[in-house]
Amino acid sequence: MRVLRCGSDAVLVEAEDAEQAQRLHAALRDAPPAGTGELVPAARTVLVRYDPSATDWQRLRAAVTALPLHEAPPASAAETVLVPVRYDGPDLAEVARLTGLTQRQVVERHTAGHYRVAFCGFAPGFAYLTGLDPRLRVPRRAEPRTRVPAGAVAVADEYTGVYPRTSPGGWQLLGTTDLPLWDAAADPPTRLGPGTAVRFVEAGPGGAA
Repeated sequence: MRVLRCGSDAVLVEAEDAEQAQRLHAALRDAPPAGTGELVPAARTVLVRYDPSATDWQRLRAAVTALPLHEAPPASAAETVLVPVRYDGPDLAEVARLTGLTQRQVVERHTAGHYRVAFCGFAPGFAYLTGLDPRLRVPRRAEPRTRVPAGAVAVADEYTGVYPRTSPGGWQLLGTTDLPLWDAAADPPTRLGPGTAVRFVEAGPGGAA
């Protein structure tokens, strides 16, 4: 890992890979060094804000590099967010073609995965979920859509995710969910914060799992 100074009250930790970044974020969240404030995980980095009156970046760098990184514990059923999905997405057939699978096999592999939120970005409440079956890793669309509906369940590269509200987007759309994942008036506003475990379950025509 590399720890870089970032302004007067933060450090940016560059991890070796996405898994190490997630483990580091979990370790910092569970045992924050003195003076640590907001944590902002990303694909392979974690931004760590701190209180300059309580610590400085050199001390924080030493604390971060000495922090033991434990394996993430398996999520219990109570800790896992279940997302019911109608696999009716406009790109389901294209994903099947790109992967050499049948549409039914795409659905089975997607629902078999055990996912975890690595970080949020792109739009408020949009969670990047790791744990996607390698066979389902497909590129983004060559031409992004100008409007993707809220609740669209999608894949792109090594991630899967759910569009929490209507927005442009270039991911491949597998299906839709009626589960609300973003509420600006709630605390927290998103149900899928970093570290959250997620499972997708196939829903019937009416949306029930």
